[in-house]
Order: sequence, then C-alpha cells, then structure tokens
Amino acid sequence: MMDHKTSEKASESAPPIRGAMTALVTPFSTGQVDWARLDALVDAQIEGGTDWIVPCGTTGESATLSHEEHDRVLDAVIARVDGRCSILAGTGSNSTTEAIRLTRHAQSAGTDAAMLVAPYYNRPPDEGLFRHFAAVAESVDLPIVLYNVPARTGISISNDVVVRLRKAYPRIVAIKHATGSVDGVTSLLARSDIAVLSGDDALTYPLLALGAVGVISVVSNLVPRWTKSLVDAWTNGKPDDALSWHQRIADLADGLAAYGPNPIPIKTAMAIRGLLDEEFRLPLCPVSREARSGIEELLRRRELL
Repeated sequence: MMDHKTSEKASESAPPIRGAMTALVTPFSTGQVDWARLDALVDAQIEGGTDWIVPCGTTGESATLSHEEHDRVLDAVIARVDGRCSILAGTGSNSTTEAIRLTRHAQSAGTDAAMLVAPYYNRPPDEGLFRHFAAVAESVDLPIVLYNVPARTGISISNDVVVRLRKAYPRIVAIKHATGSVDGVTSLLARSDIAVLSGDDALTYPLLALGAVGVISVVSNLVPRWTKSLVDAWTNGKPDDALSWHQRIADLADGLAAYGPNPIPIKTAMAIRGLLDEEFRLPLCPVSREARSGIEELLRRRELL
C-alpha cells in the first residue's frame, strides 16, 4: 500500500492529464494484432499533435484482447512513443484482482497514468465501486483516471463516489466523463478539484465550457489535428475558433455513430483511408456494404478522402 505523501509526490511529478487525447484503436490482421500498423498509428498521432495516447480502452477493443495481448499492446505503444508524448493506459476490468494486475504492469512498463473503467456487468453498489478503485489506488504509485461510461458498463460512478475517492486517494486525479450528457459535471467540479475529461466527441465544447480540461477522443484516430486545434483554441482563449472546430468534429462523430457502436465506424473509416485492415474481434463485425458506402460518402463530403 502506498501512503498519501508518496501518492501526492507521484501526482505532482506526472505530466498534467489534460489536452487532446486519443483513444487509440487496435489494428488487427488475420486475427492477430497488426504491430506494424500500430506503430504507424502511434506515429500519426504524434505528428498530429496529440498530447496523450490512450491504448487498450473501449476503442482499442480491450474486452477482446487476451491478457498477454493487452500487455504487449501497451508495451509496444510505450516503446514506439519513446517519450514523444504522454500515455494513459487502459487497465480497467470487472475483476478487481485483474485491474490491479493490469495497472501494476502498466506502471512497470513505464506508462504515465492509468485509466480504469467502472466494473462492467457486476453492477456493484457505491460501496463496491469505492472499494474497487481504492484497492487499485493502494496497489500502485501512478496517477489514475476514472472512466464513467454507464451505457457500456451498466453502472454509473456517482459524484458522491468520485468526491470520496479523490479526497481519500490524491493519485485519483481525473475522470473521463462519457455519459452522453453534461449532467452532473457542474456539481462535481463545485465539490471536488478532480479534473474532468470529455469522453464524447459531440460534447467536448460544452464540457470544456463547464470546466473540463480536455477530451479523450475517438474521431482523433482519423483527424488528430482537428481535436488538437479545438482544445488549443479553447485553452488559448479563442472560444469562437474552438466552437468552429467542435462543430466539424461533432458533425463527423455524429455521422459515424449512425453506422454502429464504437469502434466499428471509426475503424471502417480508417480502413477506407488505408490506415488499417477492416478487421474486428468478434462479437464486433464489419458493417454492411451499404453502410460502408455511407461512411465513404460521409468522408468524401467532409473532404477526408
């Protein structure tokens, strides 16, 4: 178990968890992780100005990566980044023991911070949620980002739990807010100094206006410079420019979302652009021929082909 002084020291020395962050897809080829493509995607993100790369999250199809693959993908991203930007490793699980193992590996591998999704399927009560995240926080010396995405997990991390965790564990420094609304953010920020990150591309601008400090973006897999431009414009006191970028991003995000659950549409769009193979892990699967044509037309209309 780490003490609070050690925790505070770790949080102070870590890079600030804010800015343009990309929830990186995991490229596959013939059933295996496509390591060469993964390296290329990392390079493209860095060239696009991305502040943080976030591997092994929902967009990275972490639920269908084996434990070995999960560790290797993170190791490969860290090696390819080679200090050129920061890394927020997805290490969540519905098993507390597994979440601890994944987070310990991330720390030993050299990640800058870890992101832990709310335990899915179990639907724990508030006390169970608190104890789950507390157990992980007590097991590592690493900044932690909570990930609240109730549409996928079946459970929401309440503000009461977030406030309690932030107060008890200073290394719990941020929360990815992916609830599909802005509800509760104002109240949370009034009660706690935890950093809020948008988890929905279509809601980034309103969340920034409420006090969020960045976004963990899906569409930035395709257009990293758009996301970087939005966040930088807001940070530099140019809300009109930020709104203009947000409108472009939200339009693309909403257009893609019409063709299925993440990450199917974004990976299809990337495949159309030649960035990876159009391959998913079951139970995810490719879109229909008609839907693929629709995505291609969407990209064409937005001058992304």
